[in-house]
Amino acid sequence: MELDRIEKLLEKYFEAETTVAEETELRAFFSKREVPENLEQYIPLFSFTSGAKKEQLSKEIVLEPKTTGGSTSLYKWMSIAAAVVLMFGVYLGKTYYDEKELEQQQALYAYNETKKALDMLSQNMERGTEKMGYLNEFVVAKQKIYNKK
Repeated sequence: MELDRIEKLLEKYFEAETTVAEETELRAFFSKREVPENLEQYIPLFSFTSGAKKEQLSKEIVLEPKTTGGSTSLYKWMSIAAAVVLMFGVYLGKTYYDEKELEQQQALYAYNETKKALDMLSQNMERGTEKMGYLNEFVVAKQKIYNKK
């Protein structure tokens, strides 16, 4: 019965579906001296983790103290200043572009309104020149009358 459970736990282990408690149970099972022959191949896998816990580093690691001065601090402040200048430039560029676009829209609107006004003036001038043609005939007739006398 226990052997069936261990085989099922092994399947779950290789599918990466075991819990920490189940992995602990597998380590305990494979640390015993009496492991069936068909499962002996897994002994190094589970005994390695228990041996790895006992390992220690014998060499002393020396960490260099972190320097707080000079170039890193200056570099950090220069980076911040560059980022601020870049953001300010993007903002001003966008504002300048928006102003130019607004000026273009206003100029186009003024052009269209002027065009409408000149079209209306042109139409009225055409009607007025038609009437001037009648006046011109009157002047010509008047000159003919005066010239006959």
